[in-house]
Amino acid sequence: MKEFDLIKRFFTEQGVKRKDVVLGIGDDCALVHVSGRNNIAVTTDTLIAGVHFPHETSPRAIGHKSIAVSLSDLAAMGADPTWLSLALTVPEIDEKWLEEFCAGVFELCEYYNVQLIGGDTTQGPLSITVTAQGLTPVDKHITRSGAKAGDWLYVTGEIGDAALALKHIQGEITIEDVFKEQIVSKLDYPKPRVLAGHILRDYASSAIDLSDGLISDLGHICKASAVGANIVMEDLPISSVMSDTLGHEQAAQVALSGGDDYELLFTVSEDNKVGMETALANSGIAITCIGQLNASEVITTTFNKKPVPITVSGFEHFSSNSTV
Repeated sequence: MKEFDLIKRFFTEQGVKRKDVVLGIGDDCALVHVSGRNNIAVTTDTLIAGVHFPHETSPRAIGHKSIAVSLSDLAAMGADPTWLSLALTVPEIDEKWLEEFCAGVFELCEYYNVQLIGGDTTQGPLSITVTAQGLTPVDKHITRSGAKAGDWLYVTGEIGDAALALKHIQGEITIEDVFKEQIVSKLDYPKPRVLAGHILRDYASSAIDLSDGLISDLGHICKASAVGANIVMEDLPISSVMSDTLGHEQAAQVALSGGDDYELLFTVSEDNKVGMETALANSGIAITCIGQLNASEVITTTFNKKPVPITVSGFEHFSSNSTV
């Protein structure tokens, strides 16, 4: 099977056919039609085997995660996902692997009504690059730079389980058999918070998705907004499995530094706090207030109102912790 046969068999047929796609896969470029007063949000992510996912990860999970991480970026901006392109590099054509990979890709695309409109395939070490696009009203989007001192700091869902799963895979800890599938699925099948992002564009002053760890990603908001923050350690939303496996203190440290959660970390003013909480609660989205911003331009942590030193950092490429 050659390149264009591969594209035709595995990527041309898909369940999503958006009306705003004028021309999709099969030409030199795709064409999309944008109407009304919208901005286009664009994000690109590359996933490399052994860096962003363990080599033994199932192809379906790789396909899912490849799309999920880009949709998570769009969610952090408050964008509604629309189209994506996919550049896939594989060592060889393995039809069974490609079938499972595409199942993971298109399952998520169909759920969020996102159409694959183009990309590229080539031979080489396994890597996946996705460019995803979404729409926001011209006057409604969220950035990292809008936070103010006094804003409250929130996170969706629970954090740390993906990092716990990676520690298990790497042999650093042992998870009870009954909980392994539940925890590993948090690493392999993250759920982008698209609905939360859509709602938050009416309330949040800033947001970011948690890909590299809470401390690291909060640092991006603080730097962009020229603010500081205090995190209340006892309020971190940690799963009971994680707490029971590591103990609360170590679990909190992992929650601060562990990546791959793809939850949303966001800030909201006192005036918008009640409205935001009500809107997200009505949509069934769990959130937790984990601290507050200040003018210090420094991140601190406290436990029971006592300062706790920060001894961890998040993931960063080209550092010693940049492989899995």
